[in-house]
Amino acid sequence: MHRAADRIDQNTPAHRDRAIDGLRALALLAVPTGHWLLGGFTLNTVGALHNASPLSSFGVLAPASWILQMLGIFFLVGGYASVLSFRRHTGSTSAWLKGRMTRLGRPALGVTAVWALAAPILYLAGVPETTLRTGATLVIQPLWFVAVYMAVTALAPYCIRASHRLGGWAAAPLLASVAVVDFLRYGPLADSVPGWLALVNILPGWLFAYQLGVSWAEGRIGRRGGWLLLTGGSALFAALLTLFHYPASMVGVPGEARTNSHPPSLLVLALAAAQSGAAILLRDRLARLLVRPRLWAPVVVINLCAMTILCWHQTAMLAAAVPGSFAGEVAGLTTAPDSPGWILARLAWMPVFAALLVGIALYARRFEQPWTKATNSRRIATGVLAAGFALFALRLA
Repeated sequence: MHRAADRIDQNTPAHRDRAIDGLRALALLAVPTGHWLLGGFTLNTVGALHNASPLSSFGVLAPASWILQMLGIFFLVGGYASVLSFRRHTGSTSAWLKGRMTRLGRPALGVTAVWALAAPILYLAGVPETTLRTGATLVIQPLWFVAVYMAVTALAPYCIRASHRLGGWAAAPLLASVAVVDFLRYGPLADSVPGWLALVNILPGWLFAYQLGVSWAEGRIGRRGGWLLLTGGSALFAALLTLFHYPASMVGVPGEARTNSHPPSLLVLALAAAQSGAAILLRDRLARLLVRPRLWAPVVVINLCAMTILCWHQTAMLAAAVPGSFAGEVAGLTTAPDSPGWILARLAWMPVFAALLVGIALYARRFEQPWTKATNSRRIATGVLAAGFALFALRLA
């Protein structure tokens, strides 16, 4: 392993920004960790799985979501990396965008197509339809991120122009837009505001950190800006929680009327600002740490499997939970997440989920590679299967 780490270090291009890759790896690992820790199952009377969350019983766990919700860092790094990639690209903007979209879309199509083929087989093998729908919901859940990320990536050229014009303040209008929508849907006029208005927050809410990353890469945000983001974001976060009574959890909690993440509320942007400020301030220290081959090698491996981790981590958990459901109530796996014992048992399951994900990645990693051998008919079939599975997961079929 030491020789492999040294080899990875020696093969790393000198221009590679190790701190940015390290931040991306950290944000990536937070996704499965958060879903595995803050998601659970219950069994109905016929042994079918239903989604459940320990946050419904343990509100004190909400601060854990402040740490595990690192999508702000992911979008920050995405904006930064897009600028570097855009600078290196020698072709047209449309060609650059096509390449980025293809890289993001292949793994998402792969996981949904595989599940579309597997679902009927699992049903014939005795897996209840309810369990399959629960699993489909979990598999499709992270893929909204891919769609949103593709949308903000398509806006990268405009984000670069905004950075040139407004500098480090280019993200401020996005923050103001989300604040206005939140005021309308939670303020004194809330009863007269249509429910669809909340959807307006989706694009500016997630574009906020991406724009910060673009401005950072353009040299428009330095340490002073990092301190402003950290302190200002933290102060806004505290005010929204204590004075305006935003939900404490950064993820949706079953049974709660309000959620911060779907679509993003102002609290999400406050957390993203604080996280972005911390990342900017710690960037040099992280870069120095990642000069060490033993620390750098895992970062490289995680980044090479980024979309595989994102698309398949829920499948890894289901690979344990679905067989477990046939055995009845298995502590931390198929029992209700409503006791301290469940939390301890779930922690014990985490290495199992991780090992299953590694095993799945050995197969699924191929979907991140160019589909050079795929014929047009196979591409069309993959798209049809993916669409069919999406309809099933969204309970439209």
